[in-house]
Amino acid sequence: MNFYYPFIGGAFRESNQLLEILSPYDRKVIGTTYAADSALVDETIKVAESCRDEAAQLPVYRRYEALMFIAEQLNRRQEDFVKLICQEAAKPYKYALSEVRRAIEVFKAAAEESKRIPGEYLSLDHTPAGEGKEGWVKYFPVGTVAGISPFNFPLNLAVHKIAPAIAAGCTIILKPSSLTPLSTLALAQIIAAAELPRGMVNILPAKREAGDQLVTDPRIQLLSFTGSAEVGWEMKARAGRKRVMLELGGNAGMIVAPTADLSLAVKKALVGGFSYSGQVCIHTQRILVHVSLFDEFLTRFTEGVRSLRFGDPLDPATDISVMIDEGNAIRVEQWVNEALDGHARLVCGGNRRGSYFEPTIIVGAKPGMRVRDEEVFGTIVLVDSYQDFEDAINQINQSRYGLQAGLFTNNLQEINLAFRRLHVGGLIINDAPTFRVDHMPYGGVKDSGFGREGVKYSIMHMLEPKILVKEY
Repeated sequence: MNFYYPFIGGAFRESNQLLEILSPYDRKVIGTTYAADSALVDETIKVAESCRDEAAQLPVYRRYEALMFIAEQLNRRQEDFVKLICQEAAKPYKYALSEVRRAIEVFKAAAEESKRIPGEYLSLDHTPAGEGKEGWVKYFPVGTVAGISPFNFPLNLAVHKIAPAIAAGCTIILKPSSLTPLSTLALAQIIAAAELPRGMVNILPAKREAGDQLVTDPRIQLLSFTGSAEVGWEMKARAGRKRVMLELGGNAGMIVAPTADLSLAVKKALVGGFSYSGQVCIHTQRILVHVSLFDEFLTRFTEGVRSLRFGDPLDPATDISVMIDEGNAIRVEQWVNEALDGHARLVCGGNRRGSYFEPTIIVGAKPGMRVRDEEVFGTIVLVDSYQDFEDAINQINQSRYGLQAGLFTNNLQEINLAFRRLHVGGLIINDAPTFRVDHMPYGGVKDSGFGREGVKYSIMHMLEPKILVKEY
């Protein structure tokens, strides 16, 4: 049996709570770790706090070298991490490979950004009181960061918290999802060999009750959470005076305008709608197609969906596998049946087998249906037609979420209008809203979040400006 240990203060630890991790695909035990109890969480916070000054004073060249070392070692062990993600998250091989490669790039980007921590000189003699004085603004690490990462990108979304913290000179406690902690604990084995202060990075599986201390404890200066809107906003309400970054859910819309490249739109919609069984915050959930293209788009899209190959996530030929657990598949099934009972039309899919829910297309979902209003986080895509472009924009905006949107068009006026009018954190042209590269600002408005991730932007959240005023 493979054991993976919590990483605290530069050492690998045990607790009295064994945590077995099962493969969602075949329900076999793939590894065992330990869940922290309240006392171990408290100890980890003390360890991180005791390391704050050492981490903050770590020279930039050493942060850079440590981040590059981690990237290089992760690259060498790439295949091991890919297989581990396939097993613990049931993520198809090609998407797991993409995740590991992205995580490597995040560490590299953080290494480069560590050299560009901003500073500023201010002349202060704009008023008589400032005559003979000048100001220097420098950015300092905020202190201890608590990162809470989800199951769907078990490595890369954890790395989006760990790498910026190292670059900023912060200490961090990372709590991975209890469903998928193994890839981050394997990463800890690499971090342990990097030349970082002991206690600068801590990786601690914990059940929700123990992990909740990271939300409420005043010794934590910043909370960075990725997960559902309901949980995230509730955490923010209880976080006290600490800074909070929330990367939450979405209900991403995509518009296919008359000038769109239809083949490209269909190709991107297949990936955006069904990669990793739709368990992606920027999953393409709603597609609005101009009436002149609707029939052809739906025909091609349906053919593409029916060609998706179900199978073992370790098989490179697999396009789609099971969801993270049967409970989520049952939820998706209930939402689909609710829509069909309300006279929406099923184009394809709609059936569940255990934790697998078929890739499903629905036409005619109405406001009030959960498949339309909520984050489905599953293998469901809604397709409908529109006539007026401004009406399409309004329909995309009719959501409590606002993470990203996609627009397929070759009309510059439509691009500019959509960029001005869509209530989202990012607009992706001629690609699905699922597009993300890891150094761009990423986050949303409304219920989709608070603040921005993306390496440079996360680093800036983890820094505090301080001004020095002196005479010259």
